[in-house]
Amino acid sequence: MNNTTCPDVNFGFEHKFLPPVFISVFIVGLLANGWGLKSLLQKWRKLKIINVFVLNIGVADILYLLTLPFLMVYYVMGSKWIFGVTFCKITRFCFNLNLYGSIGFLTCISVYRYLAIVHPVRVMRRLTVTHSVAISIMVWLLVSVQSLPNMFFIKTFGNTTESCYDTTHQTYVEDYLKYSLGWTLAGFCIPLLITLGCYGHIAIVLWTKKRIDKVQKQRSLKLLLILILLFSVCYIPYHVLRNLNLWVRVLLKQQMCYKWFNGVYVAHQISRALVCLNSVLNPLVYLHGNEDIPAQLRQLLQRACPIFSRPTSTNSGNVSMTQRTNLSHSV
Repeated sequence: MNNTTCPDVNFGFEHKFLPPVFISVFIVGLLANGWGLKSLLQKWRKLKIINVFVLNIGVADILYLLTLPFLMVYYVMGSKWIFGVTFCKITRFCFNLNLYGSIGFLTCISVYRYLAIVHPVRVMRRLTVTHSVAISIMVWLLVSVQSLPNMFFIKTFGNTTESCYDTTHQTYVEDYLKYSLGWTLAGFCIPLLITLGCYGHIAIVLWTKKRIDKVQKQRSLKLLLILILLFSVCYIPYHVLRNLNLWVRVLLKQQMCYKWFNGVYVAHQISRALVCLNSVLNPLVYLHGNEDIPAQLRQLLQRACPIFSRPTSTNSGNVSMTQRTNLSHSV
């Protein structure tokens, strides 16, 4: 939402709320994705079909995470963009690549899991890593085509204070709302319906057939929980509130002002923080796609526990020895 003449909306909320979220996501997301990608690349020769999609999610996350320090500076400076018009558009483009690329590759993983359980013999044997690479290229192209019109909307405006809008300037908000609704349908609603359809059928198969491998059931359940977390926390609130916020801006342009506008604005900013958390939550998919990672996590925890426990045991041992020495001298 852009600054207008509606006194009921506190437009300064984003300047205080978003910078700490961005820097936290940048640090945690970079560490988590870097470690996950390293684990996948170490097993490159044994790369499985599903890991190709996971690898692409990691690349999309890294692209977006590298833009967060610039956005943090932007909001700390009170929505003053100092990095140029071109880089503003690149930054917003990377966000959309990450968002819709993640949704696209998660949908591919869901379809793959569906085929592995429902059609294990008829289809799965025909799928190769080459097929998954070709599908990944198609996902990148499709997401780029969907995000490309966003680049042609005005992203910066003003003589003394240039903004870098995540949507566009108030002048073009009606056209952007139409584009956003179509974008939401193609880039979010359709993949969501495909994912729900896959897991609905998987649930029926797992419930009716007892011959399904327990490992397959566990993997499907883990992935389902991860997807529920990502869609319910990151994707659904953002898309609902982005379009609602754009509609409010259209009403503001028509000289309408209501008290609930501020609630929509604040909720939209919170949804923007939640949607960038997908770069922190996406590495959970690594746990599903790579069996070695949980074992590596257990090893790290086992190594970390003695480090944190040694000072306590050493100090307690020193205290007890000192007490014994004092007691012997006193006797």
